[in-house]
Amino acid sequence: MGAAWWLLVAAFGGGLVGAALVAWRMRRAAAARIAELAQLEQSVQRRADQVNALSHELRTPLSMIKGAVDLLREGTPGPLTSAQKRFLQVVDHQSTQVIGLCESLLIQAKIEAGLFTPQLEKVDVSVVVRDVVTAMRPLAGQRHQRISLDMPQVMPRIAADPMLLTQAMTNLLSNASRFTTTGGNIDIRVMLIDTGVAIYVTDDGAGMTRAERYRLFHRFATGRPLADGTGLGLVITKTIIELHGGEIMVHTASARGTTFLLTLPSGT
Repeated sequence: MGAAWWLLVAAFGGGLVGAALVAWRMRRAAAARIAELAQLEQSVQRRADQVNALSHELRTPLSMIKGAVDLLREGTPGPLTSAQKRFLQVVDHQSTQVIGLCESLLIQAKIEAGLFTPQLEKVDVSVVVRDVVTAMRPLAGQRHQRISLDMPQVMPRIAADPMLLTQAMTNLLSNASRFTTTGGNIDIRVMLIDTGVAIYVTDDGAGMTRAERYRLFHRFATGRPLADGTGLGLVITKTIIELHGGEIMVHTASARGTTFLLTLPSGT
């Protein structure tokens, strides 16, 4: 009886020691994960700060260059020859593209660092879309492209961040213009649906293969149709729409153009 009792006590004590050892190991593992997470957050924050600084350093001189180009194109310093006007048009277009890339890098870095959240207010989506189309017409006009816009006369206001929606629509229209043929058409349609608002952006460009479609929302994807860009614009557009609780879908076929569909919920 005594021996059995001591065996029982020893087994019970061993169980307690084993349980304590397991608990100690779990605490160590949890502490290691917390330290690793903190280190990762610091790394992401440093990256966001670096991108922010770089974006600022690039945007400032580029904005000054673009301002000088605008003055020259207006003829303020004096008349220009036809050749000079063509060169300035190229400088203006490229400066605008690089400034847009800086903005995209900054937004993406902030999103990845968890520092970017939508500033929601009641927004008329049709007004945002119309303003973006108006701003994009000169660029499309340089390529002799036509932009058609179809919207309801009356739109309910939904909770959204107008600046982010403007960024998303600008990215989509820039992408559509880039891959639409010279003299081609870009069609934008805004519709009311049961869950909120749907926006269609359709181009008549070369379309995409299945492999190209798979790479569509990956940063720095290469190959047609992303050969002329970094792919950041579409990545950011997808992130913006998802931050609003919406979705982005794509219908495309090789040599048959591409349609992007955005949905935004009315109850966001």
